[in-house]
Amino acid sequence: MPSRAAAHTRGRATVLAALTATVLTVTGTPALAAPGDGRPMDRAFARAAAEFDVPRDLLAAVGYGETRLDGHSGRPSQANGYGVMHLVSNPAHRTLERAAALTGTPLERLRTDTGANILGGAAVLRAYADKLGLDARDRDDINAWYPVVAAYGGAQGPTAALYADTVYTFLADGIGADVPGGEHITVTSRPVAPDKGTLAAAEVGTRSTDYPSALWAAAHSNNYTQGRSAQIDKVVIHVTQGSYAGSISWFQNPASEVSAHYVVRSSDGQITQTVRDSDTAYHARSANSSSLGIEHEGFVDDPSWFTDSMYRASAALTAYLCDRYNIPKDRAHVIGHSEAPGNDHSDPGPYWDWNRYMQLVGGSTGGGEGSDGLSFTSYATQRSGSAGAQVTALQRLLSEQGYPVGTVDGSFGPATKAAVTAYQAARGLDADGVVGARTWTALLSAGPTPGLQQGGTGDAVKRLQRALTAALGSTVGVDGSFGPATTTAVRGYQTNRGLTADGIVGPATWAALQSGR
Repeated sequence: MPSRAAAHTRGRATVLAALTATVLTVTGTPALAAPGDGRPMDRAFARAAAEFDVPRDLLAAVGYGETRLDGHSGRPSQANGYGVMHLVSNPAHRTLERAAALTGTPLERLRTDTGANILGGAAVLRAYADKLGLDARDRDDINAWYPVVAAYGGAQGPTAALYADTVYTFLADGIGADVPGGEHITVTSRPVAPDKGTLAAAEVGTRSTDYPSALWAAAHSNNYTQGRSAQIDKVVIHVTQGSYAGSISWFQNPASEVSAHYVVRSSDGQITQTVRDSDTAYHARSANSSSLGIEHEGFVDDPSWFTDSMYRASAALTAYLCDRYNIPKDRAHVIGHSEAPGNDHSDPGPYWDWNRYMQLVGGSTGGGEGSDGLSFTSYATQRSGSAGAQVTALQRLLSEQGYPVGTVDGSFGPATKAAVTAYQAARGLDADGVVGARTWTALLSAGPTPGLQQGGTGDAVKRLQRALTAALGSTVGVDGSFGPATTTAVRGYQTNRGLTADGIVGPATWAALQSGR
């Protein structure tokens, strides 16, 4: 962007107003802190701001919008972005590689070292500023950086404006964040009047036709299939592992091959639809054709993203979708990504408050049709790193059967794996610590083995129905009533296992179930 005398004068007036209100320097950059003062991230922002002439508070606001200033120990985001500044390496956006070229820092260090990552982010921002024509005076005007911030997000048009608007909202509102390690990072609020240039006309204005409260920003056609091959019967809850605008941008990237129907913003609950309800988004593998996917901005290991505004906005959306498509408002039909069949994801993770969410939706808070925390429409494979309601169910079952898992917390850690492995060894199953259909079947069917047939009722029937759901890979309603559907499921199981297919559950059928057959 070339120098703009008039705009620069206006920008300086805005900054002077901010000076009067907050007694800050123009850039908000504090004096360099002394080494060893317990403020390494603050020092990193100050150093990077000074080295590349990027406003310190702008730099911090970009990082906060991307990651809440959490580098997640070098683990990548959904878009393959790393560190506090979310330096990205994917086919459409390569700020990680650009930062390496600009700073001479190895890629691995940029991924894992917070100071290097912040310096790399500042270098990329400065490179965009130079390309857009910001001179030294422009760089002193925080409002002139709007198109630079938009470019950093890697999106185009309305999505780029969404990204930059979020950063400037943080600048206007201020930031106070406790980051890993206990350091407190602040950005003082100030008046902002960003110079949006050509992006002023790019703000999202189109509304969703499926959910009137949502904005509309279409995913790339490579990332979903038009139409559906099954009736919509569930809502799948996801966490983006990235930012709101960044995730929408990722869905617009033709190389990503992922999408969701809706994305919910953490700060205020704003919702954007990216795939029509009538089309099949790529979000939950085998459940895609029969489900609606809702992504929530944030990371599974950081509960600070799950705000009251997000819960309420998302729950209102889910309630609307359930009413519109006659989906029961229970935990058998409103499920986490980790609970969808054939998935290996852990979201929404142990910090997602299912009880609160389902209360807001206006449905059952339990684990399924029986609200017992054990009944699901399917049982997904669980392994180290998995999290969610099905891991909680797994931990309960193991504990009840004498295999201690430590705390029942919905997180599949070392203690849970050890308990699973011991259980599998005792039952003659492959002792690999991975809970697939056979292990689920054995766990769910464990207990007394009374004879059961059509007309029977009670907890034993519920155990049978859960075990059949796991063994057959198809839903057997868990209602404790042995009706015609359960009889059909029993006969199907018996036939497939070489048992007498009489629809009656006697010792041989129980033995097969409890051995994980």
